[in-house]
Amino acid sequence: MDVERGRIAATDGTELAYARRAGKGPMILFLPGFRSDMEGSKATALDAWAAREGRALLRFDYAGHGISGGRFEDGTIGRWADDAATVFDRLADRKVVLVGSSMGGWIALLLARRFPDRIAGLVGIAAAPDFTEALLWPALSFEQRAALMTDGRIALPSEYGEPTPITRALIEDGRRQLVLETPIPLHCPVRLLHGQRDAEVPWELSLHVAERIAGDDVRIHLVKDGDHRLSRPSDLALMITTVTEVAG
Repeated sequence: MDVERGRIAATDGTELAYARRAGKGPMILFLPGFRSDMEGSKATALDAWAAREGRALLRFDYAGHGISGGRFEDGTIGRWADDAATVFDRLADRKVVLVGSSMGGWIALLLARRFPDRIAGLVGIAAAPDFTEALLWPALSFEQRAALMTDGRIALPSEYGEPTPITRALIEDGRRQLVLETPIPLHCPVRLLHGQRDAEVPWELSLHVAERIAGDDVRIHLVKDGDHRLSRPSDLALMITTVTEVAG
């Protein structure tokens, strides 16, 4: 089936780019990771699967990501969750299976809190809820923390390309968006995929997520030789098998 590509306005008017594929079953909503977008390997693999199987799929770019408007350094977890909520509420015409990669797993859990009756399932791929507080802040040196608080911004080296801008607003807003301090009111099927060689988000975090989810239909699939990206052909095949199971 054809893909509808377009743009919708975020709450502040920023244009958010999306690609929506019509099809059967619940709508699969892919939530990219930090500095990733809807043309990444996992998103496009899901789109190819949806095209073959005639499944409904929705992809988009947060503000400051991909081809959406806005600047990346102006973003926060709450802002990007609002972007996802706008796309969810305006473009998903049925129940939704959330598929969140890394930071997208955090966004997925925030969406599940906002729309508990509209979630048909959730798949986390190296899910990183609360990462700004649990992983990023502790990794900063005293000097980096001081510069962040004083200047409002620092740049961290990235193995994926240009240095990553980290802002004081990202850290402070992240503390307002934490999801693992209280039970997560999810009672749909939840599947968490995580590589045990993930050098960025420890696989044990998925165990913590599973403990916090209120429902019982929660399973964790650990990939012993998998890294953070989980983008090898075997990893993508596992993701598609998992999404197929959850989507029914």
